[in-house]
Amino acid sequence: MNPKTHIEFYKSLGHLFYAIAAIDNVIKDEEINTLKAIIESDWLASNEATNYILETFIQLQHIKSTNPEDSFQRFIDFRSTHQTLFNNTLNSKIINTAAAIANSYAKQNKSELIALAKLNIELKKEQS
Repeated sequence: MNPKTHIEFYKSLGHLFYAIAAIDNVIKDEEINTLKAIIESDWLASNEATNYILETFIQLQHIKSTNPEDSFQRFIDFRSTHQTLFNNTLNSKIINTAAAIANSYAKQNKSELIALAKLNIELKKEQS
């Protein structure tokens, strides 16, 4: 993966994880703390590029007009363009991170369940 694509990959994850956290119109501290912990443990925080996940998430959080659906779609568009980057292991890591964020505060609500189901469907689509 070239460096630009690498950075865009992590930014697209930031968009996705923001979308999961913000889909119910509220981002709780627990969701941010869960994301930080997972980045440190599962997304190789020693790699400088992984900081783009959290930076993108925080930037989107501060832009009040950011639509979670648009952020979700940005991730889906990136995945569609770069399907060869995604494998079962990576897809599982993405789903697990998204589910952990959704579960971090009062478990999953209906909006989060729908978003997770859509994500699961998108990640299971066959490569063309």
